[in-house]
Formats: sequence, structure tokens, C-alpha cells
Amino acid sequence: MKNSFLLTKWYLDCVAESGDAVILYVADLRWNALTVHYGSLLTVLGGRVGSMSSLRGGAIPEVQDGMIVVDLPQLYVEGTWQVLRSPIQRTIFESEHGSVYWHCLQPMSQVDLLFRGTTRVTGRGYAECLTLSILPWKLPMHELRWGRFLSDPDAVVWIDWRGSYQQSIVFHNGEERQVKSITESGIVFADSDARLELDRGLVLRQGRLGDTVFLGISRLAKLLPRSMLSVNECKWLSRGFMHSSGAESSGYAIHEVVKWTD
Repeated sequence: MKNSFLLTKWYLDCVAESGDAVILYVADLRWNALTVHYGSLLTVLGGRVGSMSSLRGGAIPEVQDGMIVVDLPQLYVEGTWQVLRSPIQRTIFESEHGSVYWHCLQPMSQVDLLFRGTTRVTGRGYAECLTLSILPWKLPMHELRWGRFLSDPDAVVWIDWRGSYQQSIVFHNGEERQVKSITESGIVFADSDARLELDRGLVLRQGRLGDTVFLGISRLAKLLPRSMLSVNECKWLSRGFMHSSGAESSGYAIHEVVKWTD
């Protein structure tokens, strides 16, 4: 019998010029008789990394006229993402078991956030929504590299899927680009002399998903196979440098490597 599984996961972020950052996840899961609404927050304030999560529900982000509005009192955060670059949409994977649909609503945003009613974070940001109708442990994936880099002139987003099914998707300023390599240290583009360098300056989260992401969702974690809980993730906030045709731009990247263990 096919599982009735649908996961809608929002990812939104903002990095200020100072390096302060807010990363927000909002997820809605419907799996057979189970319904879970989940929100989590990663923050970098004054160089210190913090996190919190909530299963108390809350509204999904609201999209209106090029703006995304977030109001999540259970995570003490509210804010707006104003679109600066055109959206990108792609079905990343599809099989008889379901599909993975990626909607990058805002490859670059102007963000204004208020955290705990007193701390304001403003800067460039990014917003996407991922929809999965396939159980994640059914995906033909062994390793995933994902990231986004933003500077004044450049917006780069990448998805590098490795396994029995392989796909690399890289967009630079709205144009899909071919690449020679994608690593945790950067991207080398294939169709020009362009390259993106990442310094991996600050680890935001590292470890097994069972010890990080699912730690506060024991109700859900009990239903997941050990292989899913053992997935290892490392997420960074990096200073990034985009080199192209003799010019250079600098900004911030948020990126990760996720590995499935046997």
C-alpha cells in the first residue's frame, strides 16, 4: 500500500552586513493519520549560534505581491522578505513513489526581521519551499550539497544530488549554469572562468539528524527508520567571493553537506 505522505518545508534566511543571521524552517507534514506542524530557528547573534524549535503549529509564510510575511510567535520571530530576483521552479526528482518539487520563491530578498521583540536583523536573504510526496528514505541519494550565496551583484543557488540518481542544478542571477565541480569550499563554473570561493568560517549545525533536527520531535522520530536518523549534516555560514571576468564580489553564503550512512 502506498504511503499517503506529503511534506511541505519552507526555508527562509537573512544575513546582515555584520554577520548576524537568522535561518527559519517551517514544515507541514501529513503522513497517513499523522499531522505535524514544525518550526525551527537558527540564529547567529554577536558571533554566537543559537537554536530553538516548536511543535505548536503556527501559520505558514504568507505570500503577497512579491513579499513573504512571517509571524511565528512560538519562535519569537516576525518579518518580511521582499523579492529582488525572479523565482525559480523545478521538479528535481520524480518516480512512481512520488516527487520532489523545488520552488525558489526569492533567490535574493531584502529582509527585515524582529527577534524576541527587541533584536532587529536586516539584510539580504533567500526563500524557498520544497514539496515532497515521496518518503525521504526512498530517495536515491547518498549525498547532498545545497547552498546560496548573495552579494550586491550576484545571487547563486545550487543543489548537487549524488547517488544512483545524480543531478546538479546551479543558477547564477537567474540563469542556469554548467559547473565543473561543487564542493563545500566552492563552485567552479564550466562555461567561463567564474568561480565561487567559500571560507566555511562558522559551523551552524553539525551531527546526526537524530541528534539535531529530530531531537525536539520525538513523536515523529519514533516513526523514522534508523537510516534517516543517522543522516549526517554540516551547515556553514561562510564569507563568499565570486570571481568572474576579472571582477570580484563578496557576500555571505549559507550552505550544507548532507550524507547518508550505510
